Amino acid sequence: MKKNGFIITCLCFSLAAFSQQKSQKQQQGFTTNNKKITVYTTADNTKLRLTPTDNLSFTASKQPVETEISVFVEPLKRFQTFMGIGGAITDASAEIFAKLSKEKQTEFLNAYYDTQKGIGYSILRTTIQSSDFSSASYSYIEEGDKDLKTFSIEHDRQYRIPLIKQAIKTAGGKLPTYATPWSPNAFMKSNKSVLKGGKLLPEFFQSWANFYAKFIKAYEKEGIPIWGTSVQNEPMATQTWESCLYTAEEERDFLKNYLGPTLKKEGLERIKIIAWDHNRDLMVQRANVIFSDPEASKYVWGMGFHWYETWTGAQPMFDNVARVHEAYPDKKLMFTEGCVEKFDAAKYQFWANAERYGTSMIHDFNNGTVAWTDWNILLDQFGGPNHVGNFCFAPIHADTTNGELIYTPSYYYIGHFSKFIRPNAVRVSTAVSRSYLESTSFLNTDGKMTTVVMNHTDNEITYNLIIATEKTVVKIPAHAIQTLVY
Repeated sequence: MKKNGFIITCLCFSLAAFSQQKSQKQQQGFTTNNKKITVYTTADNTKLRLTPTDNLSFTASKQPVETEISVFVEPLKRFQTFMGIGGAITDASAEIFAKLSKEKQTEFLNAYYDTQKGIGYSILRTTIQSSDFSSASYSYIEEGDKDLKTFSIEHDRQYRIPLIKQAIKTAGGKLPTYATPWSPNAFMKSNKSVLKGGKLLPEFFQSWANFYAKFIKAYEKEGIPIWGTSVQNEPMATQTWESCLYTAEEERDFLKNYLGPTLKKEGLERIKIIAWDHNRDLMVQRANVIFSDPEASKYVWGMGFHWYETWTGAQPMFDNVARVHEAYPDKKLMFTEGCVEKFDAAKYQFWANAERYGTSMIHDFNNGTVAWTDWNILLDQFGGPNHVGNFCFAPIHADTTNGELIYTPSYYYIGHFSKFIRPNAVRVSTAVSRSYLESTSFLNTDGKMTTVVMNHTDNEITYNLIIATEKTVVKIPAHAIQTLVY
């Protein structure tokens, strides 16, 4: 008995030592030794747009003083694994893309999806049926077809499917795609309209769950692999456009009793299901209701969220993302939609729009988010088409009168993340000593660290980038964003 105990003790000690050695080896995977830092900058009132602006070296670092501004990166402290950054291919985006010349189409595709010529988008969102960013409402079935016998995605074959296929090809053949419904069909809803809210009627729960499976299989038959789906776009908003309302309890019950079991029955259990898909303000309550129910939670990959809680005039609720992450660390967080509302052509180059992106992305990543998806990748010179007049900004617009593409500052700000932080990167601890700067860092699988630093002030700032006992000194212009690769 003592001998067996001795053997077990030795075995446990050996396993613990091996585990510790493995952990230390993983943590020691990054060093600043002989590393050069390449700095890329985009800045207001300059021509700098993702422009290489400096090549720096590390030197010995001493205790910084309070009069210095510093960014501290600790590679040993690692957090979530990064999935990707991308945007939505809506009907509006696809319709405008089709109006471009072949040369401009190629330029556009490269601008978003090529890692060398563009900003390397690595994830894609699209819609199930119509949204407000369609030229009109439409459906994949005839009205009243509860059994979905008339189901067809023929509508999408004209514009949307061809663009998605080209995006996937430009991205190198892989672009994880997830799809979101804006509304069930009118006959399935309490208000008998796809517009202006209403609820899914209980007698159509199963039909609507079947609808997701039909869509996924139809798109995959077209050669577009579907990675995931969300339950409902903005389930607490009664909009003038396609919308449908679910309380937290209603979404939970639809998930666990219909959508989850149906996808499993149809052989689609690999499809990731995203809950909520609405603003940060109520996401904690939605998480508590859904993730606290084991039967619902087992079907849910994670939670999607938007940034429009500021419609009240209040500030963005970044901390709510952190609250969900700390309460449910096994669930993933994904920013699923954001755009600058109320289109105004005079504000194409309005810098604050870009800074909204930079601030949101830095906070969301630092709070545990694994993926970040912008809204429309392309709109016209009016901020549409949108069949209810809800015109908005996109990072790139096309002037259909002259066929030219208009790149907004938001495109470049997003690119400071998407071009340099690649799928499967791991976020590492990053902090700043003054509120003038915001920063986040990721360690890529190729061993290169990417640190993004944003200056939202009116002044040029000199700051230290400090890693352990090494540092470099960097200047960032006023209203600028930098990516440091080292």
